[in-house]
Amino acid sequence: MTARRFWPVHRLSGPGVWALLLTLAFGSGTPAAADPTPPAPASATEPPLLVALREEIIRVPKPNAPGVALQVTYFRPPGAGPFPWVILNHGKDKGDIARQPRARYLIASRELLQRGWAVVIPMRQGFADSGGRYAGTGCDVYRNGLAQAEDIQLTLQTFALRPELDAQRVLIWGQSHGGLATLAAGTLKLPGVRGLVSFAGGLRNEACPDWANTLASAFGRYGQDTALPTLFFYGENDALWPPALWRDMVQRYTQAGGTAQLVAFGTFKPDAHALLGHPQGVSIWLPEVERFVRSLDLPFDKRFDLALIPHAQPVPPASGFANVRDVDALPRPGPTMRAGYSAFLAASPPKAFALSMSGAWGWRANAAQAMTDALQACNTRAAPGRPCQLYAVDDQVVWHPPPAQEISR
Repeated sequence: MTARRFWPVHRLSGPGVWALLLTLAFGSGTPAAADPTPPAPASATEPPLLVALREEIIRVPKPNAPGVALQVTYFRPPGAGPFPWVILNHGKDKGDIARQPRARYLIASRELLQRGWAVVIPMRQGFADSGGRYAGTGCDVYRNGLAQAEDIQLTLQTFALRPELDAQRVLIWGQSHGGLATLAAGTLKLPGVRGLVSFAGGLRNEACPDWANTLASAFGRYGQDTALPTLFFYGENDALWPPALWRDMVQRYTQAGGTAQLVAFGTFKPDAHALLGHPQGVSIWLPEVERFVRSLDLPFDKRFDLALIPHAQPVPPASGFANVRDVDALPRPGPTMRAGYSAFLAASPPKAFALSMSGAWGWRANAAQAMTDALQACNTRAAPGRPCQLYAVDDQVVWHPPPAQEISR
């Protein structure tokens, strides 16, 4: 038996740590061809596609399943690639899963895109607009995970053919039921997959006898057959998984031979199960994911600022005056302007920073009217006859130096 590295189980807890975190605001077979043209939204309730995230909806026909084509959301970062990429797998809502909305995980997807990673989110068979019936297996949680993993395998085979994606640098993530599917996919020895990340992974079926032990047992069987490094996230106040259960699940995974690290992050909001989808969850999971990804010798430097909200007005083109992160390039940068600009750089787009040659400045972030608001805030402080101009918008400087006589005034 090949020896496997064991990643230590550790815990993030205590009020001091919590306060700090909050403030840091596959197999054989021929792959099916993906429809090269994204279809129109499925209904009037579908949100518009986000141009800034290069969002597409791509349908992937499922072999030997007539009428089933996986509805896949595809996000790409700026550039031509080839990009490393994440297959991000959704959970299972209560009720009719055919009515479950298309998963987008915009907060997590943006963080990945800003670091140069593409994101592929397949709706599995039976969910949303993918068609077919849910691949349930009664009370056999282990087989349920493997049935879900078939769609992850198909997604990997299909998207690995795209030239803009690096088929050798792939991670598989999953939330809740998607976390279970992610662990099951880890047993398939899928080519190019470097690691697994599970957020509150599992499947709760209280109608089944001894469901909790059956779930933990499935984790053990997955760990026995998985050589990939795995990162687990669980919280104390998870509405589905009590701490004793998820600790048993992770322990069985590792005792069976799985290589895993547990991030036990304590309590989070009313329900720790919602960590991945909550804006304030980013400060908890992102640093841990960064350490995990870097340990796999994969890139994770932030390269872009991308907005989930489009600007209300057209963004001026980059002027080439300076790199947006060069604080020293600011004209007449006093200490308060430096501090304000540093805060602007750390904020989420859409954002804008405006300044006047009189030394006045102002900024606004996370708002469609950021450019207008920044100019207004700046002009309230500007000297008469020294109006403000936009200096930076999102991740580029748009400012043009005024004539020399204006600078000297």
